[in-house]
Amino acid sequence: MIVKLHKVVKRMLFNDTFLRACRKERVEHVPVWYMRQAGRYQPEYRKIREKYSLMEICEIPEVCAEVTLLPVRQLNTDAAILFSDIMIPVKAMGMEVDIKGGYGPVIANPIKQAADVERLRDLDPEADLPNTMEAIRILHRELNVPLIGFAGAPFTLASYMIEGGPSKNYHKTKQMMYAAPEVWNALMDKLGNMIVTYMKAQVAAGAQAVQIFDSWIGSLSPSDYRQYVFPTMRRIFENLQGIGAPMIYFGINTGELLPVWKELAVDVIGVDWRVPLDAARARVGTKFALQGNLDPAVLLAPWPVIEQKAREILDLGMVEPGYIFNLGHGIFPEVKVETLKRLTEFIHRYSSAKLQA
Repeated sequence: MIVKLHKVVKRMLFNDTFLRACRKERVEHVPVWYMRQAGRYQPEYRKIREKYSLMEICEIPEVCAEVTLLPVRQLNTDAAILFSDIMIPVKAMGMEVDIKGGYGPVIANPIKQAADVERLRDLDPEADLPNTMEAIRILHRELNVPLIGFAGAPFTLASYMIEGGPSKNYHKTKQMMYAAPEVWNALMDKLGNMIVTYMKAQVAAGAQAVQIFDSWIGSLSPSDYRQYVFPTMRRIFENLQGIGAPMIYFGINTGELLPVWKELAVDVIGVDWRVPLDAARARVGTKFALQGNLDPAVLLAPWPVIEQKAREILDLGMVEPGYIFNLGHGIFPEVKVETLKRLTEFIHRYSSAKLQA
């Protein structure tokens, strides 16, 4: 009886504003969450990192859950995003991955030829990533806001897997695309299958939305994107139809790709800070919800500047139903927790007044 009562109370207290915005339904205020909302800008997170590496946090369900919960409690955001790394499933596929602080993923056995792709294992999330799945189950029980699961997109993952680490120009990646399309396509197929499997498993474990991060896709022209990446992205989102969770697609420097993205079966399109929301909406149409897109650098400005920029973005976002406030990329370590608390409160207060006017 007590357990049933607890479940009823939790449902009554559950904040589903983010999910309703993803579905372009009516909301009382604009929902907000921040990319990298769990991270080095938090003193509590830095203290945890003194004891655990990033990979260790991801591999200990209780610690992972606590790190994921922390910004929701601190900032009063309308969604949580699982604390993890896009390379976690890639490591489970057989890549030798190390995450170096301040640099990024380093891969000891980069993809060079067809045999390297063939050696990649298919992902079994419950067997290969049981700690990630358990962290999601813990969070599903503890959160009173939706949990966003996520994965890296095929191009972004492939760029690390081929280059061996971060790159400024993606020359090796593009060389494989152009010179060995059969190897490239095989890698896209493997990664596409992994992402579908991983996203379905996260939703089954308790994630209520999913975001595909394509951080480096802006390095491609629209024609190259359509030829070398679009078929895989279309297959991913088509195969995820019916999972019962909104799907978000986000990348950096993607303004020229938006007219192609409108052909994808996604629910929400994430917009970086380089494209005004009205321009983004003109390029993709009104069937999608939009998410974005404050320049993270603005968070280092004086409060009047932050408020002005946030108000301008909110005014553009609220023109159509289906808008989620976020940054145009992740939070910097130099940002203050108090700034984000104040921004979240402003977004809720300002949007509530506008929507109820």
